[in-house]
Amino acid sequence: MTRLFLPLVALAALLVCGPLAARADAPGDTDLPLKRVLLFSSGVGYFEHRTEIEGNARLELTFNVDDVNDLLKSMVVQDLGGGHVAAVTYGSRDPVSRALQSFAIDLTSNLTLAALLEQVRGEAVEVITGARVTGVIVSVETRPQRVRDQVIQVTYLNLLTTDGLKSVPFDSIQSIRLLDERLDKEMREALAILSKGRDAQKKTVTLEFLGAGKRTVRVGYVRETPVWKTSYRLVLDGDKPPFLQGWAIVENTTDQDWEGVDLTLVSGRPISYAMNLYQPLYAKRPVVEPKMPAGVRPQTYERELGVLREELERQESRSADKDAAPSRRRGRASPAASASPKPAGRLADALDLARGVRAAATAAELGEMFQYRIAEPVHLGRQRSAMLPILNQEVGGEKVSIYDPAVHAKHPLNGLLLVNDTDLHIMQGPVTVFDGGAYAGDALMGDMPPGATRLLSYAMDLEVEVASEGRSKPDELLSVRIVRGNLVTKHMRRRERVYVAKNSDAKERKLLIAQGLDANWKLTAPKTPFETTRNQYRFEVVLGPGKTEKLRVTEEQTLSQEIGLSNLRSDRIALYLRSRQMSSAAKEALAEVVRRKEAIDALATEIRAMERRVRDIGQEQDRIRKNMGQIDRNSEIYGRYLQKFSAQEDEIESLREKTKKAQAEIQEKNLALGTWLQGLDLD
Repeated sequence: MTRLFLPLVALAALLVCGPLAARADAPGDTDLPLKRVLLFSSGVGYFEHRTEIEGNARLELTFNVDDVNDLLKSMVVQDLGGGHVAAVTYGSRDPVSRALQSFAIDLTSNLTLAALLEQVRGEAVEVITGARVTGVIVSVETRPQRVRDQVIQVTYLNLLTTDGLKSVPFDSIQSIRLLDERLDKEMREALAILSKGRDAQKKTVTLEFLGAGKRTVRVGYVRETPVWKTSYRLVLDGDKPPFLQGWAIVENTTDQDWEGVDLTLVSGRPISYAMNLYQPLYAKRPVVEPKMPAGVRPQTYERELGVLREELERQESRSADKDAAPSRRRGRASPAASASPKPAGRLADALDLARGVRAAATAAELGEMFQYRIAEPVHLGRQRSAMLPILNQEVGGEKVSIYDPAVHAKHPLNGLLLVNDTDLHIMQGPVTVFDGGAYAGDALMGDMPPGATRLLSYAMDLEVEVASEGRSKPDELLSVRIVRGNLVTKHMRRRERVYVAKNSDAKERKLLIAQGLDANWKLTAPKTPFETTRNQYRFEVVLGPGKTEKLRVTEEQTLSQEIGLSNLRSDRIALYLRSRQMSSAAKEALAEVVRRKEAIDALATEIRAMERRVRDIGQEQDRIRKNMGQIDRNSEIYGRYLQKFSAQEDEIESLREKTKKAQAEIQEKNLALGTWLQGLDLD
C-alpha cells in the first residue's frame, strides 16, 4: 500500500515546488526596498517602500498573517510617474477546508486511495500495473481472500474497459492518471492549496502597476511595532552645567533588514485600533422551504373530486404567474450595478490629500506631538534592537534637596531642578545620574517640552534633617446674619505647620519642602510658594553651612453655617449677642427671640411642675387607698381620708385644666415666634 501512495506524494511535491521556484525568480522584497520608518510611542509604526519601475511591473511584499489586517486598513499605493495601480492581490485567509470543498475532488480529510477513487466514480483513468489499462471507474470493493491459513481483505478497482469489466487489485497498481484534464487540473490546484496552507504565518501581497517609462512608485502602511523607549545619562560636575545624554531604544521585529532607512521617532498618541478585515465574512442566510399547496385527500364522490382538482390547477397556475413576476424584476440589473468605475486620475487626486500630514506635523511642533528624526540612515538587521543617540548636550539645572514627609519623614532627597533649555522635546524615561565622576543614583523623568522645568530625585540626602509639626488655631467668627428665621454665620478656620530644617554639611543647601495642596484651604503664609503643582506646594528654604532654619506655613478656610433660630438654645444665642460682628438691629432681634423663648420656656417649666404635682398626688392617693382598705368605714380617720381624697381629686382636675391652657399658650407663642422669624432679614 505504501507503493500506491508514492505517485500521489510525488505529484504533491511537484505541485508544491513549481510555484515556489517560480516565486524565487520573480520580483521579491528586494525589488521594493524599505526607505522610511516612523515609529510612534503608541505602539504602531508607519513603513514606506520606494523604488523605480519601467513599464508594467509587478512587485511583491511578504507579511505575517497578524499584520495583514493593519495593511488592509492603512496601505497607500502611489505611482508618481503617471501610471496607475492595476490591482493589489493577496492570499485569502479563508479556511483551507472551505477552499478544498469548492473542488470537484474533496481533499479536506486525509483520504485513502480507495476513498479518493470512490469520489471519481464514472471518470476515465489510465492504470499501470505492469501493463497499461484504460477504463471508466465503476466501483471500489473489498473481497476476502485466503492466503495460506489466513483470510485477508483485498481491495479491487473495478473498471469498465473496451474489453468489458475488469478488476484490478490495488497491490498491483503502480500509478493512476485521470484522463479528464479539467478534473486532473482541479486535483492539482487542491494539492497546491494544501501546500500553501502549511505556511499559514506568511502572506504575499502582489502589487501590479500599469504605465510607460521609468517612474517611482511608493507603498506605505501602518503595522504594530514595539513602543520605542528612551533612557538618559545625567552628569553633574560641581559648578558646571548638567550634561544630558539621551538614547532611543528601537527594535526591528520585522522580517526585513533595515538598510539605510530614514528613521523618525514620534512621541504622541494617534488613535489606532485593530479591525479584522482579513478574515472573510459570510452572512448567515435564512433557509426558506418552498411553499407547496396542500394536497386534498381523494373523496368517494368522484364528480366533486374532478371539480376540486380543476380549481386547484387554476390556483397553482395563478400562484406561479404571481411568483414569476418578482423574480423577473429581481433579475434586472440596478442602475448602481451598471455604473462605470471612476477614472484612475481621481484616485491620485484623493491621495494628494494625504500631504495634509505636513500640516499635522507643523501642529505637532506646537505641542501635540514631537519627533526625533535620526540624522544618519539607519542600518538594523531583522529581529535586532539598537540604541540610537538622540540628545548629547548641556542643559540648565540646579542641585536641590527635596523634602516630602510622605516619602521620608526625616531626610530629604538629593535632586536636580532640571531646565530644558534645548529646542527638543525631551521624552520621559529613566535617568542614571553621575555626580563627581561616580554613580549617584537613578531618577525618573517625565516629558519635558522646550523651556519646561522638572524636579528629579536620585538619592537620600543624609546631611539634612527636617522635623514638622501641625498646629490648629481657634475658629474666628467673621459675620452673623439673620435670614428668614435662620442664623447664618461665617467662621474662619486656621491651621499651621512648622518645619524645622538643619544642615549638617559644610556646603549651602537649597531645600524644597513639599506640602500637600488642599483646594478647600487657602495659603496665607508664605504668600507665594516657590512652585505649585496640581497636588503640592513647594517652599524654598536656603540652609547655610551648619545652620538651622524654620518655615511656618499657614492656611485658612472659611466655613458657613445655617441654624434655625427656633431650634437654638438661649445660651447659644447669648454667645452671638456678645459678638462684635453682629449689627445692633440683629442683636435686638436676637434679644427679642431670647425674651419670647424665655416666656415659652417659663410656661414649659410651669407645665412640668404641674405634671410633677399630679404624679405626687397620684402616689399619695395610692397610699390613702391602701390605708382606707384596712380601717373601719365608720371611724373618724376613714372620714378624714375620704375628705382628703376628694380634695386631691379637685386639685388634679384644676392642674389638668391649667396644663391644657399652658400648652395651648405655648403652641400659640411658638406659632407667633415662627411667623415673626420668617419676616426677619437682618445683617
